[in-house]
Amino acid sequence: MTQPLPLPAPPDGTGHDYILVCKAIAFISRAFRDQPKTEEIAAAVGVSTAELNALFRRWAGLTPKAFLQAVTLDHARRLLDGEASVLDAAYDSGLSGPGRLHDLFVTHEAMSPGEYKAGGAGLTIRYGFHASPFGLALVMANERGLCGLAFADAAAAPGAALDPAAPAAAKSFSGPIGRAAALADMTHRWPRARLIEDTAATAPYAERIFRPDLWRADQPLNVFMIGTDFEVRVWQTLLKIPMGQATTYSTIAGHIGNPKASRAVGAAVGRNPVSFVVPCHRVLGKSGALTGYHWGITRKQAMLGWEAGRAG
Repeated sequence: MTQPLPLPAPPDGTGHDYILVCKAIAFISRAFRDQPKTEEIAAAVGVSTAELNALFRRWAGLTPKAFLQAVTLDHARRLLDGEASVLDAAYDSGLSGPGRLHDLFVTHEAMSPGEYKAGGAGLTIRYGFHASPFGLALVMANERGLCGLAFADAAAAPGAALDPAAPAAAKSFSGPIGRAAALADMTHRWPRARLIEDTAATAPYAERIFRPDLWRADQPLNVFMIGTDFEVRVWQTLLKIPMGQATTYSTIAGHIGNPKASRAVGAAVGRNPVSFVVPCHRVLGKSGALTGYHWGITRKQAMLGWEAGRAG
């Protein structure tokens, strides 16, 4: 149980509010990396949650949660002003969840290990091809949300395939991608799922994804991740990379607690089933090189350029 902090001595002319606020600020400043809940802050001060909220509004015109966010962002800003990467800043600031350091407009859940092992049995996935800034987008969704996003080229021959010579961390199509190849690449991941072509059902997802004016933090896009536990951990880490920023395979490996797993991370990045939304295109080689991209290196360059123009 959290122990209340000792009372500071207030300066002359101040009252009880000042004493309590000083205790709260001292606790928040010391514990912000743990992102304490308002209830925990109140316990440390020795008052109820309602009393703490009323106290902060009366004394400073903001809530304890808003003050915690300000302290956190100030710390992250100072890290980013130095040499820290965005991921390092997020983790060191106690921001372990996606969308905490910046608005990603995405919420997600993952398929259970049992569901994954079943190969999608009992899962109905609706799909459709839609125009996008990066060619044809294959959008796939189930009752829980967006579960697949891939890309194809309208004029591609149907025989385009993955480059067999590419390393696991850089698997990518060797040329233009046909609709059939893109669909086959996605559906073989869940061989027992029921697939239904339904562009009317997937069109709203396509519109939300590719229209920045529809990206709203208060109406996040629901994403349903289908993969192994390791893959999902990698994909969750990808969600922490803001638009206009980038990281490396080795940095991701370090943040998931396995710094020697860069190759495995590369394979998981290449298997990301929700491209662009889960931004695998923001991962670079250790030297800063673009390396490979599952849906083609040119498409990766286009995505990074498109985002840079909106993040600048």
